[in-house]
Amino acid sequence: MKTLAYIDGFNLYYGALKGTAYKWLDIIQLIQRIAYIQNPNIHLTGVRYFTSPVKAKIASHGELAVQAQNAYLKALKSTYPDTIQIIEGFFSLSEAGMPRYQNPLIKSDRISVWRLEEKKTDVQLALAMYRDAYLSNAEQLLLVSNDTDQVPTLEAIKADFPHLRIGLIIPRLKTNDAKQRPSNAELETLADWTRQYIHENELAECQLPTLIKTKKKPVFKPNYW
Repeated sequence: MKTLAYIDGFNLYYGALKGTAYKWLDIIQLIQRIAYIQNPNIHLTGVRYFTSPVKAKIASHGELAVQAQNAYLKALKSTYPDTIQIIEGFFSLSEAGMPRYQNPLIKSDRISVWRLEEKKTDVQLALAMYRDAYLSNAEQLLLVSNDTDQVPTLEAIKADFPHLRIGLIIPRLKTNDAKQRPSNAELETLADWTRQYIHENELAECQLPTLIKTKKKPVFKPNYW
């Protein structure tokens, strides 16, 4: 079954990778592994990875974080040049006035905060999925996200292209943490199959090589990863 995958990189990072030692993730291998369990006949023909460049100004590791992200994206493209497509949005950082946290809410009592917003990513992902459905580029579309913003995307595809199968991987690390964000029930109802979590051992076993050769300089896994 010809399958295209769409990865919300921001959602994947905060749902399954942040705070782990598995950021050097071979996402292609991971998706193939999970998809094979669902259907051994799935053929992953392309992966569209949606992300935005890190801003050194607010990153915990500053410029090192920018270098680490660049190295990771280069590693993916070098390893899977014919499979992966990196589609970038951008982060907007601006001052915003927000109500101070108190109960009851006093709207006039406001404080200034930094507001960080990812721009274009959700729309780019939605358009890519719908366009691939329209052009009959796949028999199955596989979404890797837990974002409610993609509910209208799946609703439109289900309505307009009912012959297409939709797979869903919720990028959550399987834990016993009661405070963990739940899987998105709205997305699940629109998918033909859902994997609600990712196992830690799957992340550990789907890692890129520490050194990846390219046509120019080799790419190394960041030291602090």
